[in-house]
Amino acid sequence: MQPTFEKQSFWKKLKSMLKVDFKRMFTMPLVYIMAGVSLALPILILVMTSTMGGADTNTGADAAGMFTNVWQAISSVSGGNAGMAMDLTTMCNMNLMYFMLAVLVCVFTADDFRSGYAKNLFTVRPKKIDYVCSKTVVLFAGGAIMMIAFFIGAMLGGAIGGLPFTMEGFHAGNLVACLFAKIFLVAVFVAIFFTFSVVAKQRTWLSILLSCGVGAFLFMMIPMMTPLNANFIHVIMTLAGGGLFAAGLGAVSCVILNKTSLV
Repeated sequence: MQPTFEKQSFWKKLKSMLKVDFKRMFTMPLVYIMAGVSLALPILILVMTSTMGGADTNTGADAAGMFTNVWQAISSVSGGNAGMAMDLTTMCNMNLMYFMLAVLVCVFTADDFRSGYAKNLFTVRPKKIDYVCSKTVVLFAGGAIMMIAFFIGAMLGGAIGGLPFTMEGFHAGNLVACLFAKIFLVAVFVAIFFTFSVVAKQRTWLSILLSCGVGAFLFMMIPMMTPLNANFIHVIMTLAGGGLFAAGLGAVSCVILNKTSLV
């Protein structure tokens, strides 16, 4: 009597891949370094800018584009030229995390090809879809951690720097929607950066260069998609966009892995 082997479903294979990838991520120093930098960055920005002058004490005007309240470190209120002016508050807010996300995605993925893990994995599992899906989910989780760390750092930096927490032009519900929109938008950038990572394979410098180049083109769209006065529509748009990009570029990544060398 010949032995029979149970055929694993896609979901079982994906579950096992997720366990491996989550274990690899949280046993590597990379995610902790990125989370630590994400926490420290807004503290340094807000404390340093508050000691450099901040708002004009006589007129209340924003001095040289300095931060006048804590929430500017998160995003800007939509309307008028919000998000279009290239000053300190628009360049040094939470949107910077999407560029740092490129480092997390590219380094984590390149390590698979550099160490030979990907080659060994695809020898056992020739289908690439479970690998792509697992990486997308795990890297999205890593990006969400970075966003949350930045928010905590902004709150600490604002308190240390003595900046006001006054909400002007938005309310707490808008702020929650803004944070969810920013986290869901991570899926869009993860999909883009992961595609470049499978193109570059172990060449981390190339994947980061390509990712940051495309990220720069999309940078001005982020404030419009995730303003401080965001609502349910912004959340749905970023959630749908993240799903579409993850599915579409995930399929592209599978094709690239099937058509190119793994070294």
